[in-house]
Amino acid sequence: MVVLLHSASRISAVRFNPPPRSPTHVRGRMLSLRCLSSSLPFPVDNAKYHRELEAAIDVVERACRLCVDVKKALSSSDGRILEKTDQTPVTVADFGVQALVSLELGNLFPSIPLVAEEDSASIRSTDLVGYVVDAVTDKASSEVHPLTPNAVLEAIDRGGKNDFSIGAQPDSYWVLDPIDGTRGFLKGSEALYVVGLALVIGGEVVLGAMGCPNWQQDLSNVANDGLQEYEISMARPGIIMVSHVGCGTWTKRLPPQLSNTSAEDAYWTRCFVDWFSAVHEARFCIPESQTWETILPSTSFKATTETGTAGEGKVVLLPACCGSLCKYMMVASGRASVFISRARAQTSIKAWDHAVGMICVHEAGGKVTDWEGSQIDLAADAAERRIVFPRGGIIVSNGNLHDKILDMTSSGASSVL
Repeated sequence: MVVLLHSASRISAVRFNPPPRSPTHVRGRMLSLRCLSSSLPFPVDNAKYHRELEAAIDVVERACRLCVDVKKALSSSDGRILEKTDQTPVTVADFGVQALVSLELGNLFPSIPLVAEEDSASIRSTDLVGYVVDAVTDKASSEVHPLTPNAVLEAIDRGGKNDFSIGAQPDSYWVLDPIDGTRGFLKGSEALYVVGLALVIGGEVVLGAMGCPNWQQDLSNVANDGLQEYEISMARPGIIMVSHVGCGTWTKRLPPQLSNTSAEDAYWTRCFVDWFSAVHEARFCIPESQTWETILPSTSFKATTETGTAGEGKVVLLPACCGSLCKYMMVASGRASVFISRARAQTSIKAWDHAVGMICVHEAGGKVTDWEGSQIDLAADAAERRIVFPRGGIIVSNGNLHDKILDMTSSGASSVL
């Protein structure tokens, strides 16, 4: 059961319109809902996998709180950082989130396997195991207590590539990125990072939840009549974005404490992609490791970071943020129009960097394909479901711009850098 609370003028971060496929688009309406009988923003009868989504929301919220608490401790302890073999910084939070999610979901859905980024090999011989166990114990539900170091390490490895082989026709599996944007996690409060979790059934993503503990809402375009109530519900940093197939994409702010969710924390807001249909009006995101010129060397459009100077022949390039999932969040919420990345030789594209983002953008009215316009095949890695192989790269858009972006990339889709 949900109750309609109010409607007001739009904000730039979330587009509060009727569904994008509706024949009439009313710009500038804000729709917020408070859920009274469920943790979901829509009736459970509408969601086939409502139990799984409720569990995903709960564990992602717990994981985000773990990240926030570990990050606070990080400022006074250099011993909680180590390096992966690919030189990506990893923290206690990264391993802690994977262990926490594995334990909680394994308890509730023991028959559904987990595909995740980490394994415990790099911490087994260090003194970080105790830190990870403490972090997980603090946020785990009572059903998975008591926790031993071996139990936590085994939980991490449940998602590792050596734990199992899914096979050619898996029924269902979870896909987890414990922290997408670990560099952002270490940089400071301004750099976004995301905990991302999706459920794949029959090769399709059916639900997803991703939390961004330091996401800041842009309230600059909220009309005065809607500002006060919206400030109450969304002013504090941090959001969780959720999607279920056929039920849309929604956000609410992260609760300050896991055991204390106030009435304001129960407000859900429906997300829609933006409405731009001209390339020079669009707002673009690209990976922080790539430049506009290397992604689209043959395009006639030049990139600018100054939002007021875009026009014919120019596009607005939003400031880089770490990781891919925060860029999916930006497109799904209407803050960005397009996220485009180019595949590169010697660099594999991981399923967990895209799975949950794909359903959030789709359910918000957008589109995700490779540079040839084909859907991203999550089953292409038949044995492990860990890698995807998009031709040319990946395009995430508001839908209106998708064919135009495909035209821009068509000349480079057959080769990678």
